[in-house]
Amino acid sequence: MAAIGLQHEFLPPQIRPIAPHMVVIGRAMPVLQAGAFNMDPTSSIRENLANPFGLMFEALDSLRENEVYVCAGAPARYALWGELMTTRAIRLGAAGDVVDGYLWDAKSILALDFSAFAHGSHAQNPGSRGKVVDFRCALQIQGTRMHPGDILFGDMDGVCVLLRQAEKDVFAGAFGIARDEKSVQEAIETGMGAADAFRKFGTSEWRVDSLTLLTRAGRAEPTIASRECCQRPHWT
Repeated sequence: MAAIGLQHEFLPPQIRPIAPHMVVIGRAMPVLQAGAFNMDPTSSIRENLANPFGLMFEALDSLRENEVYVCAGAPARYALWGELMTTRAIRLGAAGDVVDGYLWDAKSILALDFSAFAHGSHAQNPGSRGKVVDFRCALQIQGTRMHPGDILFGDMDGVCVLLRQAEKDVFAGAFGIARDEKSVQEAIETGMGAADAFRKFGTSEWRVDSLTLLTRAGRAEPTIASRECCQRPHWT
């Protein structure tokens, strides 16, 4: 992806599966969380955020089959995902959850064998400490932008975000690179030096013009809802 101008497509390395065998792949359903704050009495979202968890249950119930619940924006002092949320997500056919923070009820989630990715486990749940303030919105996690419907793939090596509009080109290129790497590996196993193997097999014929792809993907610069922001994005 870097070869076509997609330079920041991996989430922070602290976000890892809670078990080594877990893999997640699905469409992103981004959720924006915010720490406890005093609500502006004139805010148009005051009524919804008066609920103890804000819009968390609405966000959870909106999950569709093969979607991934992706949550960010909260301070690190409480967890963002738990057993009851997992039970509901399984019922809805969700592919997994990815949180830029912690989860609780780790043993129960492991027993359910639900693909859960987080910084780790922490027993403190959100309670009155934070609320979900938006969902199905654009999100930014430490420089990596994400939109509803983008593809997420995660395993022990990390979680990658793939623009929905670029997925066909990226998958096509990935298959080409995989073929090349297989050829390199086989050559090294038969005794060829690494440098010679890469010179002979390591150049994929896959080429995509970066500007063309990014234009096709609609990669305009948005004002993104980030960890410091609780508003819907306004596209430019």
